[in-house]
Amino acid sequence: MNFTHFNEEGRAKMVEVGEKLNTRREAIAKGSIFMMPETLAKIIDKTISKGDVLAVSQVAGIMAAKKTSDLIPMCHNIILTGADINFSIDKDNSRIDIEAVVRTTGKTGVEIEALNAVSVSALTIYDMCKAVDRGMRITDIRLVKKTGGKSGDYIRED
Repeated sequence: MNFTHFNEEGRAKMVEVGEKLNTRREAIAKGSIFMMPETLAKIIDKTISKGDVLAVSQVAGIMAAKKTSDLIPMCHNIILTGADINFSIDKDNSRIDIEAVVRTTGKTGVEIEALNAVSVSALTIYDMCKAVDRGMRITDIRLVKKTGGKSGDYIRED
């Protein structure tokens, strides 16, 4: 396999994408955060002292998608055409599932932006609730779908 992020001397480089065509691209990533049932109830009831956890987490995830190239060294600075964070509450398993959908029309994909959005959304939930539950567990952050670009579509099979 030929790694594209290394120059002739074997050192890291940012891949040149100038010759690539602009195409519509979308990435969807998911992850989960498990917590005590009491913590989940406080989030649902909006009684966490720091405020509306899911509203803040949603904004944090969108901001994270926009700032990905500031955090991941070889990521291109991408103009996003859309970013959204969706939450699904699973009371039976005391879990919040997080989904990020990120879109662009450009020369490179937005997979890392979607994964970063899920990660920061989960970390924001943790940060806002850590005073009542330090045992929360962030898990299963993964790319579930990617469309557009030269390499084509990807859909996770699980």
